[in-house]
Amino acid sequence: MTTLTITAKGQVTFRKDVLQHLGIKPGDKIELDLLPDGRGLLKAARPAATIKGFCGLLAGRTKKVATIEEISAAMAQGWAGKK
Repeated sequence: MTTLTITAKGQVTFRKDVLQHLGIKPGDKIELDLLPDGRGLLKAARPAATIKGFCGLLAGRTKKVATIEEISAAMAQGWAGKK
């Protein structure tokens, strides 16, 4: 168990190993869910993916042009958890 100290301003500094365990890097955000029994659940905030964020993701990184069929097949494999 890791014990943290609260500053006079009410701030907490997380140790590097804790942040690494949570997969949090500088500039990332965290979520804290307050539970009714006085506990809190801390986790890395992961923004919901949107189709807008996906579009153009690879623009300018390759010269290959995929057909609709190739894109659909790749999406189906990704959805099924295959590479």
